[in-house]
Amino acid sequence: MALNNGKNALGREAAYQLANVTKTPPQYAAITPRWLPRFLEFKGLETGIYRVNKVVEGDTPLDVLCSKLADDHEIPEGFIEYQNRPREYLLNSISTILNVDTAVSDVYSSPYDQTEEQIKLAVDSLRERQENQLINNDDYGLLKNVADSQRVKPLGEAPAPDDLDELLTKVWKEPSFFLAHPRAIAAFLRECTKRGVPPLTVSPQGGTFTAWRGIPIIPTDKLLVDGLKNPKSKTGKTNILLVRTGENKRGVIGLYQANLPNDQGRGLSVRFRGINDQGVASYLLSLYCSAAILADDAIAVLENVDVGEYYDYDNR
Repeated sequence: MALNNGKNALGREAAYQLANVTKTPPQYAAITPRWLPRFLEFKGLETGIYRVNKVVEGDTPLDVLCSKLADDHEIPEGFIEYQNRPREYLLNSISTILNVDTAVSDVYSSPYDQTEEQIKLAVDSLRERQENQLINNDDYGLLKNVADSQRVKPLGEAPAPDDLDELLTKVWKEPSFFLAHPRAIAAFLRECTKRGVPPLTVSPQGGTFTAWRGIPIIPTDKLLVDGLKNPKSKTGKTNILLVRTGENKRGVIGLYQANLPNDQGRGLSVRFRGINDQGVASYLLSLYCSAAILADDAIAVLENVDVGEYYDYDNR
């Protein structure tokens, strides 16, 4: 009989064989909070097409008369012109096929259902890709569609309070949120500390965020630093967005296909494809999404800010 470290008692290794182990569901390090889709207003589409009708605008869309004595003045005539060829947004599909061995799911599904956990992780992967596409897609991504007049260069290298104030001059009609990489937020906070103007925090959507002028600064690793989500270097360049969201506000909105077969959430369909001769069950996961900027002044970007500025505060 083996002794337990010299003790005449059952040891841990042997006792472990009879113990129930408390387990977690699968932990996937690449999953993020995905705050952007939570803050962005979404609109469901009937046929996967969204047309943004715009008025051909001048300094004054239509002349009007302002007079106490209308009879003494000729009332101006006119009409509001529409664009003949407004932009149409088509939903993009993000898809994957998930395979699950039915023998594994039959035998090893307690305490967690293997099929359910596999689908859950696959959905998270699609949602991560969706947030990335909302920002970086070559067609509808927010970064690629900011008007030239809404692009701001930083006064220095690092993102400073004055730079975010400049963004607010571009999106001054009910701005909803800033969007920045965590490295950019840290760099901005260092600049605030250097200037002695620490920002406040706010708590919308169940989170706690740094705020500037009362507008939350939402973190996302999809606003890349030197093209990377998780850069190894302490230096690098990135962008900061300021967004107004909402169709009624002529803002930025996300788009998705409504009323999908096998609907599993906003724009997401999960379809069972069958079981092959090897007993492998197959599921098709499809996510339909896009985004639209309804007015140029709904979004602005602070371009190419440096996240690598650090200060020795003790030697100021």
